[in-house]
Amino acid sequence: MPTAKVTSKGQITIPAEVRRVLNLKAGDKIDFYEMEDGKFAFAPKAGSIMDMKGILQKMGYAPLGHAPTIEEMDQAVLDYAAQVDRATMSDYVESESDDRVA
Repeated sequence: MPTAKVTSKGQITIPAEVRRVLNLKAGDKIDFYEMEDGKFAFAPKAGSIMDMKGILQKMGYAPLGHAPTIEEMDQAVLDYAAQVDRATMSDYVESESDDRVA
């Protein structure tokens, strides 16, 4: 089981194994959840709707002067969700299946 040591400033370094499984990168935020019996769990902070600001332009769906249709917006959201899913879950699923094969 991975462990971490608390510094005098109250900081910890999340072990590499945990960062890999959670796909954590420098600057990511983490939410802590109080469990029963004084224990805590943590998970990467979920993004907000504001994270999607400008997604249509980034995904190539809205050239200047063009108001996107509902269908284009729906497709952009689906494409972005698939991109986030690949970036976060694919590594976990692959590493989980790799562990079973070994």
